[in-house]
Formats: sequence, structure tokens, C-alpha cells
Amino acid sequence: MTLLTGGCLCGAVRYESGMPREAATVCHCRSCQRASGASAVAWYSVGAGALVATTGAITERQSSAGRWRGYCGQCHSPLTYRSEERPGEIDVTVVSLDRPELLPPADHIFMSDAIAWDVPADGLPRFSGTRSASIKPSA
Repeated sequence: MTLLTGGCLCGAVRYESGMPREAATVCHCRSCQRASGASAVAWYSVGAGALVATTGAITERQSSAGRWRGYCGQCHSPLTYRSEERPGEIDVTVVSLDRPELLPPADHIFMSDAIAWDVPADGLPRFSGTRSASIKPSA
């Protein structure tokens, strides 16, 4: 199995994960914006058992009902997201990877929450909500 490696800004947390279940995505939802302090966050998803802290531990807090965000307890770098809506799955921030270029995003999700000046020009599909088959990309 190919392993991806990454960690937080200060190095207190290091992790390994398996390859993602599907292509990485860039989330523009308001929750990600506020939790990260950025206009969007790139994520990849793995089975919860496919992410292992090899140094330190990922600290989690409940950010809203049924949702938890993981971060370094020392430098507070955002690392993970999980929800009770997707049990057994965890999202990991692409930019926390040692080699984030290995997982380029395939699309943008929650464009309905994107800040007016946040207009992706990369030509990737944009979804108003999740990327599920029931939602068509927006223009």
C-alpha cells in the first residue's frame, strides 16, 4: 500500500495515511472558512483506520453538532475533519502533506458559500454543495 506522510507546522504531529478513496476536493463552505481562516480548504478522504499519527497525537474538538476537527495541540495547524454523517471516514488537509502536489484537487465544493471574490479560475468543476451525483456542477 502506498503511504502518504504529513504533519503540522511545528512538527509535533506527524502522520501516515493510505491513498484517498476518491480525488481530493477544495471546500469553500463557511465552516471550513472559519475553522481555517482561509477562503477554502483542500481535503482528501480516507478510511478512519487508514490515518495513523506516527509522532504526537491529533487533538480533536467538536466544531458543531456531529462534526469534529482535528489539529495539532501545540501549533493548532488544521489537520482533519470527520462527521457522523460519514462514519468510518476522515478528511485530511492536503496542504499538511509533505508532498501536497501528489493530490491535486479534482473539483470545488460548496461554492454556494464561497466569498464573492473567491472565483476559481482553474477550470475544475464547481458544485454548489457536495459533489454527489445528484448535484450538477455550477458554471
